[in-house]
Amino acid sequence: MEKPPSTSPDDIRDEKVKVLKSTPILTMEDVILGQYEGDPSSEDPEARLGYLDDPTVPAGSTCPTFAAAVLRINNERWDGVPFILKCGKALNERKAEVRIQYRDVPGDIFGGSAVRNELVIRVQPNESVYAKVMTKTPGMSMTSLEETELDLTYKSRYKGARLPEAYERLILDVFVGSQMHFVRSDELAEAWRIFTPILHQIQNEKPVPLKYKYGSRGPPEADELLANNNFKFTGRYKWTAPALSPKKS
Repeated sequence: MEKPPSTSPDDIRDEKVKVLKSTPILTMEDVILGQYEGDPSSEDPEARLGYLDDPTVPAGSTCPTFAAAVLRINNERWDGVPFILKCGKALNERKAEVRIQYRDVPGDIFGGSAVRNELVIRVQPNESVYAKVMTKTPGMSMTSLEETELDLTYKSRYKGARLPEAYERLILDVFVGSQMHFVRSDELAEAWRIFTPILHQIQNEKPVPLKYKYGSRGPPEADELLANNNFKFTGRYKWTAPALSPKKS
């Protein structure tokens, strides 16, 4: 009988390093840089100001406030699967999450009206794990579809439970002598190998970032980059955290 793979902390870190070693250096062809500008039509005075309107920012600064990048992993398991990183300031949402989008189902019987299912791991705010899925609405019709979710929101599922902050976990690890949640030196070196060349290129060449409005999703070119890497954004669905129900007496 085949022995199951080990899940010790050292083995997990070894696997992380293997993945990073299989990741090529990031290039500008797979990166979009942006800088937000004010939205004159906004009712929020802060939203009317762009990054360059800040008196502490040097005039004509090319410092990016948004970045989208596509990484690829050259191994058997992940060959052909893009890993998209996206972050920025003054966007339409403030969140940290991992979003896994599944491929289209072959032989679509709904004529393209069904969008892709997704598994989302939301780190903050409202820690949650949910699957966004297409379902048939109740009734006799076989073509009426809607997007909904199978939701595990921690605050509603585990009422009264206290979730420790990230630094609390790390401090506890220091006290108990565990390195489980710390980055190993070889892992850090591989991560810098991937990003250092492009960081130096941006620093030396100072490319002009693309403009995007305060409160938007970022530069439209970022959505084009995602679409070119087979990620489909529809904008039809927005997840909301479930309201906490009152405790039973």
